[in-house]
Amino acid sequence: MELTLLGTGAPAGLPRPDCPCAACASAAGPYARAATSLLVDGSLLLDLMPGVAFAAARAGHSLGGVRQVLLSHPHDGPAVELPAGLPQPGRVPDGRELALLTGHRVRAVALDAPGTGYAVTGPDGQRLLYLPPGTAPAGLEEPAEPYAMVLLDVVGRPDGLARLRAVGAVGPTTDVVAVHLDHDVPPGAEERRRLAAAGARAVPDGTTLEVGAYEHVPDLPRRTLVLGGARSGKSVEAERRLESLPQVLYVATGGSRNGDTEWTARVSAHQERRPGSWRTVETCDLVPLLGADGPPLLVDCLSLWLTDAMDSVGAWDDAEWAGGGERALKERVRELTEAVRATRRTVVAVSNEVGSGIVPATASGRRYRDELGRLNAAFAQECEQVLLVVAGQALVLRG
Repeated sequence: MELTLLGTGAPAGLPRPDCPCAACASAAGPYARAATSLLVDGSLLLDLMPGVAFAAARAGHSLGGVRQVLLSHPHDGPAVELPAGLPQPGRVPDGRELALLTGHRVRAVALDAPGTGYAVTGPDGQRLLYLPPGTAPAGLEEPAEPYAMVLLDVVGRPDGLARLRAVGAVGPTTDVVAVHLDHDVPPGAEERRRLAAAGARAVPDGTTLEVGAYEHVPDLPRRTLVLGGARSGKSVEAERRLESLPQVLYVATGGSRNGDTEWTARVSAHQERRPGSWRTVETCDLVPLLGADGPPLLVDCLSLWLTDAMDSVGAWDDAEWAGGGERALKERVRELTEAVRATRRTVVAVSNEVGSGIVPATASGRRYRDELGRLNAAFAQECEQVLLVVAGQALVLRG
């Protein structure tokens, strides 16, 4: 089964008309995208776009063989002109299957938002799934047979990809292609980095893909450390790296602080950002979690873990520090880094980068700064990928 992506952008295209944002300003040339429209084996057209016939011609195809046009989502604004010779567009009711004379079978997939997803089986038996923008599948049954290719709104609805992975509909060999790309992510390197973190890729408009052909996508890093200063966006970046995976365990090392309303507000903001399928545990006992089997871990953050560890060894008292506290802390850090090295779980950890700021005025502050620098360096040594987040921009230091 052959698939040509006549367009890969959001319904308004990219750049959006009259939008002055930085992403739209840079979406020129190869980064410009028309509204998403898919041509399957020259006979099935999924969604229309302005100038669809010209887009097909640029891709080296004709629409003369199209026998069915299916729409997946409501279209705002003026209706898209239907080129002469194409059949009238239609929809397949949820759960129903449409058999085409060409040998293709199209089953409508129920969604959690207005629209219809389409599972297409080709004459060769290969299967693809196409979901409209802003949607995720609903009512999935477990286990499911993995699709050869899935095309969906990876950036806007990463939880949709997580749902498909949870039931096995997306497996290790599934080619995940991002469509409906909008101005939420700057095109180019940042877009590729974001999609790679979800195990997905994007292709230019006009690309023809063979469904079922193996396409190498870099494996998701098993251990990642995300560094950054205060309010740099490091926690958002860490959460983004796991939001397309199911059943994440969020490990909060800060605990609760009775009577501290500002801290409570911070914790609430973090909780509201997380997908509903994630579980949360509040603990600084990381070694057993790293040693156990289970879903991916998001540890936020190592800075507070270190505070707890330094509290437990009496690091703030010079006499206790010199009398064995320093050795005890080194042992705690060694146990943690060895657990990271041996873990079989996917781990994303967050930590503060404080070494570039003002030198603390107190001996205890300088001690904490130094020990956090050592902890970050030791933890990073055991990670396949290390990121530094500055002003919301992630810089890859390793991986």
